[in-house]
Amino acid sequence: MKKRLLSLMALALACTLALPAAAWAEETATVSEGNAAAVPDLAPSARSAILMDADSGTVIFERNSHDKLPPASITKIMTMLLIMEALEDGKIKLTDMVRTSEYAASMGGSQIFLEQGEEMSVEDMLKGIALASGNDASVAMAEKLAGTEQNFVTMMNARAAELGMKDTRFANANGLPVENHFSSAHDIAIMSRELLKFADVTKYTGQYQDYLRKTSDKPFWLVNTNKLVRFYTGADGLKTGYTSEAKYCLSATAKRDGLRVIAVVMGEPTTKQRNNEVSAMLDYTFSQYMNYPIVKQGDELGSLRIEKGMDAELKLIADRPYSVLLRKGGSAEDIRHELVMDGALKAPVKEGQSIGKLIVYQGDEMLKEYELTAPASVKKATWWRLLKRSAAGLFQ
Repeated sequence: MKKRLLSLMALALACTLALPAAAWAEETATVSEGNAAAVPDLAPSARSAILMDADSGTVIFERNSHDKLPPASITKIMTMLLIMEALEDGKIKLTDMVRTSEYAASMGGSQIFLEQGEEMSVEDMLKGIALASGNDASVAMAEKLAGTEQNFVTMMNARAAELGMKDTRFANANGLPVENHFSSAHDIAIMSRELLKFADVTKYTGQYQDYLRKTSDKPFWLVNTNKLVRFYTGADGLKTGYTSEAKYCLSATAKRDGLRVIAVVMGEPTTKQRNNEVSAMLDYTFSQYMNYPIVKQGDELGSLRIEKGMDAELKLIADRPYSVLLRKGGSAEDIRHELVMDGALKAPVKEGQSIGKLIVYQGDEMLKEYELTAPASVKKATWWRLLKRSAAGLFQ
């Protein structure tokens, strides 16, 4: 498990935010030759928009996608990402109780009306963020994870830098209007794609309604601010946003026939136009494109020799499916993939460091590059381990 939260804070505070080669923003992808076609303007009313295949990261359509704009509550995608990573790393549990500070309870706008001193489980806080866009729940969780919202914002910006989100600067955990808080449709798609690595998150973002404090004398009915999860087949997230400055924003995701799509619009004039244009973006993708699988999650990709490591070899197992996006009716012949490693690594090896690439071709044309990272850390071998290994090699 990656120890992200502490390392990200230290990374940001030290001003040494190095972008890893594995950042999805740096991946290259194309729709294969013979499958490409002109894409119409699918979001004419939006100030900025992007349409992306979630699995491969292929951009299908974009307009002004790098414009730096106020993201409103779409900010909470990063907040939810850090929560999900903390859960994965074992730093918190869904059953842990979160105490509401006076500051968290003072948040305006969308909220679940937390009272100072009130305690609620991490899972219920997550529901409050995902469904009701609770500004108070977002700050309460920020304080739970980092002590203060300011420390949490440091973590948010560090994680954004790690993902290659070059158009983004966060100033709070919930997206309420504040100076120097901005993002882009492109960056929102990147962090949405990262959040979707956690399959459990759509259990919350895709839910239409639920209750908080159900057994108390003050039950609170949650209704998802993203109406597409109820009315669009396959939609199960992710996050809406609105302020008078940002207008109507949405990062939506839907999955059909194994193809998951991310559609982001910013600055839409009305909720109706926002939902209509996102629906049109999703409709276009599902009607025109298909997902072509390359490697299944759990497949062994190969192995890598580790010089002077406690383990002499590191097996590479696909941590997620790898695929390419193809246009329906186009050719799927002669698609192959190659594993290109950087060469033998010398211990110590750190989990997550770049080790090579998975490259997908169709004929001689490169369709997609996936950066591969070390699945685990390997410590430097002791002299006794190296001596035993050398002795064993003499008798083979």
